[in-house]
Amino acid sequence: MWSNTFGQSFKVTSFGESHGPVMGVVIDGLNPGILLGPEDIQDLLDRRKPGIGPFSSSRREPDKARIVSGVFEGKTTGTPLCILIDNKDSHSADYEKLKNLFRPGHADYTWWKKYGIRDYRGGGRSSGRETVSRVAAGAVARKLLAEEGIEFLSFSHAIGGISWENFSVREIKNNSLACPDRKMYEQAAAKLTRAKKNKDSLGGIAGLIIKNLPPGLGDPVFHKLDARLSFALLSIGGVKGIEFGQGFEATSMSGSEHNDQMDGSGFLSNNAGGITGGISTGQDILIRVAVKPVSSIGHPQKTVDKEGNEIELQLEGRHDTCLLPRILPVMEAMAAIVLADAKLIQGATGNCQRQIYDYRYELELLDSELLELLARRSQLAKAVGMYKEAEGLPVLDSSREKELEKKWLEMAQILGENSDYIKKIFNLVVKNSRQIQKNLKES
Repeated sequence: MWSNTFGQSFKVTSFGESHGPVMGVVIDGLNPGILLGPEDIQDLLDRRKPGIGPFSSSRREPDKARIVSGVFEGKTTGTPLCILIDNKDSHSADYEKLKNLFRPGHADYTWWKKYGIRDYRGGGRSSGRETVSRVAAGAVARKLLAEEGIEFLSFSHAIGGISWENFSVREIKNNSLACPDRKMYEQAAAKLTRAKKNKDSLGGIAGLIIKNLPPGLGDPVFHKLDARLSFALLSIGGVKGIEFGQGFEATSMSGSEHNDQMDGSGFLSNNAGGITGGISTGQDILIRVAVKPVSSIGHPQKTVDKEGNEIELQLEGRHDTCLLPRILPVMEAMAAIVLADAKLIQGATGNCQRQIYDYRYELELLDSELLELLARRSQLAKAVGMYKEAEGLPVLDSSREKELEKKWLEMAQILGENSDYIKKIFNLVVKNSRQIQKNLKES
């Protein structure tokens, strides 16, 4: 599984299962000398942890962060930073009867179809418990962003179709659902109480405002800032949609209404949500994400087992009634990781003074990525070789190699790279793949 690492310069690798001994994260790309301790991570973890509020899972996890590498005498060393969070209150026996069943709305069926094996204890890696690693990494990312005064404000924009009328930042912190309106909170709490009593769940819309982001951050075309933020936020379990600024409302507006005009004092509106052409404008980044209802409910539901037998399933156990507000610190964390990554990338490509150490450090990160990709390619070459051996196919496939070489050279031209240089690399890569497959035939 190669999809557990996120980021280019600020690289985050999450690990651990819902009912395993620990959850954790490794962060690479941090410069040395940054003041960092567990207390910098704990606040965000405490906002995410279960057992808080009447509509949260009753699982009791202290979620205390342990920094086990990458920090010495309270400062980062520049080496990989590893943070561990122990799982203290997993009840694996609750899931024993579900090991051959597929829970509706969960990733049970799709993971089994993809891997042929799954950790049925709370969903393993597909559990919302995995987000504790993201939050820890996001807290570290926020340390980098705090130097520039970048701030995050998340809130429950809507719960079960109930939204706010009068937005109050103070009110967000005064109620357990992070609603910006007292009336909204009271109505949403009542609706959640009914849903919980009926063994059901609710969805909602989460809002996120990012303040004090400087203009010029992000990259055009494929690495647009809004595209990268979308990728990060949509990777959170339960998130099913995203919009920036006016979002889908823009479809009913005219260009003269939607365009953010400017005068000598700056922008006159923020319908774009703080990002234009994939690059930050310097205005607040305005994001809303659609959050589906919690999948684990006590209602009787139809499903099947691994043999395809139809079964009526009624789930028991400790589950949230709504993913709001616990998903809010996860959103902040993923956005912070994207922005910290973009900030480091900007340092490599933007108009700023850098020391030779910074350039070398960036090169080392890129070299590490390149070596990982080459190792992965060798593994795939071996897998192809095993397939060829089983099917009695020849090792050499000249037409396929010519096709690949053509693609490499076309991409080199697009990127402005020297074709002879790229061709030499291609020949070495192909030579290595041939040798791997040849060794399989001879063994």
